[in-house]
Amino acid sequence: MNPFFEQDVLPTMELLVVVCSIVLLLLLILVIVLFSIFQKRKILFITERNKAEMRYQEELTRTQLEIQEATLKNVSWELHDNIGQLLSVANLELNMLHRKNEEDRENTLDDIRALVSKCLMEIRAVSRNLNNEVITQVGLAESVRYELNRLDKLGILKTSLVVEGDNWKPPQNDALILFRIIQEFLTNVIKHAKAAHLQVLFRFTRNHLHILVKDDGIGFNMEQVNSSSGLINMRSRAALINADFDLSSQKSKGTSLRINYLKK
Repeated sequence: MNPFFEQDVLPTMELLVVVCSIVLLLLLILVIVLFSIFQKRKILFITERNKAEMRYQEELTRTQLEIQEATLKNVSWELHDNIGQLLSVANLELNMLHRKNEEDRENTLDDIRALVSKCLMEIRAVSRNLNNEVITQVGLAESVRYELNRLDKLGILKTSLVVEGDNWKPPQNDALILFRIIQEFLTNVIKHAKAAHLQVLFRFTRNHLHILVKDDGIGFNMEQVNSSSGLINMRSRAALINADFDLSSQKSKGTSLRINYLKK
């Protein structure tokens, strides 16, 4: 072999080996960097997901406690304003029973039986409201119907509920959050709206649940309440379950709440 050829080839081979080694080293460094970036993003994703899950669970716990607190308040109202009055009338009838003749006594006893029967029905309704699983058992729409019936019985305002489409149940935790949003809106209506009528619409489609709640109250200026804690709570809770939330109001034209929930 030509010695001059060997002298030319050897440096070239050495240079090629060096270049390949550098390229491989760069590729190895690139792989390590990319793997490190991937791992960091994966850890960040898992951390953010865990934080979101913790926020969801914390909000869910707070929602359950608020529902229980509101339920206890409602029960106290019903015991005082409804069952208490029925028992007072029954007691009055019993106290007057000895003053009546035989025929009137029988009629009075019938009235007392009817009052006691109505009391039992009301107590069963109260017991049902105290059951934390009622939303799971009967569904969101029926749970809201119970709330509206209570408002009707207490004479606070006239309510109506319309359910359209095939009723399907959201997951239990999401249903609790949706119920609490509606319940908070109802509480604000009672406290501030001075409304005479309240309408609720549930429209079920294949993949969505559209909820509309509106009153005919005095309304308010949206710019003045956008930063209120109640509105922030309702909006943040809707965001937790990826539901679209819209609250609108005008002076003397009432207030409306719209929620669009995607089926899961």
